[in-house]
Amino acid sequence: MAGGKLSPRQKMINLMYLVFIAMLALNMSKEVLSAFGLLNEKIEKANTDTATRNLAFMGGLETKASDEPEQYGAVLSKAQEIDVISNDLDNYLTSLKSMSIEGLEDASDYEVMDTPDFFDRRFFNADKYKTEGQEFVDKINDYRTKLDKVFADIATDTTLSKQITGLEDIKKSINENFSTGEVINRDGKKVDWLRYNYEGFPLVASLTKLTQIQADIKTTKSELLGKMLSGKQTAALSFSNYSTLMEAPKSAYYSGERFDGSIVLGRTDASTKPKRAELTLDGRKLAEGTDYTFEGGKVKMNVGAGSPGDHKIEGFLYYGEGGEETEVEVKSAFATISMPNAAVIAADKMNVVYRGVVNPMTISIPGIPDNKVTARGTGLSPISGSKYSMSPGAGRTVSITASGTLPDGKPVSSSVEFRIKDIPRPTGTIRGEDGDGGAVKMQREGLTKSSVGAMLLDFDFDLKLQVTGFSFKVSGQPTIKCNGRKLSSQATGALRRAKRGETVQIFDITAKIASNSGYKLKKISPVFIELTN
Repeated sequence: MAGGKLSPRQKMINLMYLVFIAMLALNMSKEVLSAFGLLNEKIEKANTDTATRNLAFMGGLETKASDEPEQYGAVLSKAQEIDVISNDLDNYLTSLKSMSIEGLEDASDYEVMDTPDFFDRRFFNADKYKTEGQEFVDKINDYRTKLDKVFADIATDTTLSKQITGLEDIKKSINENFSTGEVINRDGKKVDWLRYNYEGFPLVASLTKLTQIQADIKTTKSELLGKMLSGKQTAALSFSNYSTLMEAPKSAYYSGERFDGSIVLGRTDASTKPKRAELTLDGRKLAEGTDYTFEGGKVKMNVGAGSPGDHKIEGFLYYGEGGEETEVEVKSAFATISMPNAAVIAADKMNVVYRGVVNPMTISIPGIPDNKVTARGTGLSPISGSKYSMSPGAGRTVSITASGTLPDGKPVSSSVEFRIKDIPRPTGTIRGEDGDGGAVKMQREGLTKSSVGAMLLDFDFDLKLQVTGFSFKVSGQPTIKCNGRKLSSQATGALRRAKRGETVQIFDITAKIASNSGYKLKKISPVFIELTN
C-alpha cells in the first residue's frame, strides 16, 4: 500500500485499511465495526450538506442564466451536464449500497456487518470479475471520462474558457480520486484496483468506501459549480427575478391546527419588506393583520391549516424599485394531513389476494395526502382516493409498491408482497343445503322440484355461482347427465325407481362465476340425498 506515487486521499484510505486489517488479525472487536459505521454516518451527513449547497448553486446559476442568458446560458448548459454525470454515478452507488444491506433487520447495526460476502459474491468469480464487478469499474471510468470531455469542451470554447477558469486542479483531483488503475500493495505487487479496495473486506468497510466515493462526487460537483459562478453573488439580482420560498416549522400539519409558515424572498432583510400584498388561500382572499402580517422581509402567515390535502397560497407581493411598483408572483403550497385516531393492526401472514375476483384494497402513506400517493402492481387499478382494486393474474405472488412525496419534497416508497390464491373448492348443494358433511334428507317429490347449486363456504367474497350441469346417479342404474340446475325427465324417471331410504348422488357439478365466466373453478364437491319416502 505504501509503494508508488499516491495522493493524500489515497494515503489516508490506505492507512484506514491497514488499521482495519491489523484489527482483523487481532480478532477485531465489534466496537471497531461500529466505529466504521459511525464514520460512514458522518460522511453521509456531510454528503447531505454538500448536496444542499449544490442545489443552491444550481438554483443561483439558473437564476443568473434567466437574467443574463447571453453570458450564463452556455455555463448553465455545462453545469447541467455535470449535474447529470454526477447524479448518474451517485444514484448507482446509492442503489448498490441499498442492495448490500437489503435483508438486514437493522441497517444501523454495524456490528453484524463483519463479513465480505455481498461484494465478494457480487464482484468476483475466482480470478475474474463478474458482470456486476466490471460494471462497477466501468461506471467510475465513465464518470471520469465524461468529465474529461466536459473539461475539453470548455477549453476549446473561447467564451467558456474565459468565464470558467482554474479547472486544472479539479481535473487533477478527479483523475486521482477516481482512478481505477492497478495499485501496489504492501508487498510491492501490482493488484487490480477493485480487488485491492473491495475483496475480502467487511461489509461496513465497503459501505464506508462507497460513501466516500459519493463524497468525492459531491465535492467535485460543488467545486465545479463554484467555479462556474465565479464568486459572483446572486443576491444582487433584480426583484423581478426573485422567486418566493415557503418557510415552515414542520413539513406537515394535522387537521384543526393553524398553519404558521412564512412566505419569504431569497433575501429577507428589512429592506425587502413588501409595500403591500394581494394573497389568496385556495382562492379565498386573505386580509392583512388577520391572516398575515409583515415581519422584516417576511410575510408571516396566520391561517387555519384547513381540511386534509394540498392547499395553495397564490397572489402577488408588491415592492418599490426605482420609484416604481414591482410585482412578484407568489405561488406556494402546503399539505394538511388528518390527525391519527386509530391504530393500524394487521395479521402478518394474511397478505393474500384471490385470483378470479376483484380484491378491494386501501393504499395510503401516513403523512401524505391521497392525491400525492401512487401505487403500482400487476393487476392493480385505482378507483378513487386511497381505494384500489386488485385482479391478480398468473403466478404465486404479486408485489404492490406505494410511492409518495413528503411535504418537504422527499420521496418515500414502500413495497408489500401478497400471496395469490385460487378460489377455494366450491361445495355442491340441493335446495341450498350441502348436508354438512352428510346426506340431505328429502322426499323424492321435493328433489324433482329442487335446484342444484354450488356455494363457497366461509369465503370472504360473496360470489354468485351459476350451475350449468351435473351428473345424477341412482344405485344400480346408469349415470344420467343433466343440463341446467334441475333433474331431467330421464333423471326423474330413475329417481322413481329408487327405494325409500336409498341415497342418490349429484356429482360432476359444473358451474361458473356470474361476474367472471372465464375463470375455471376447482372441482365442485358432490351432494348426497337420502330419500325419506
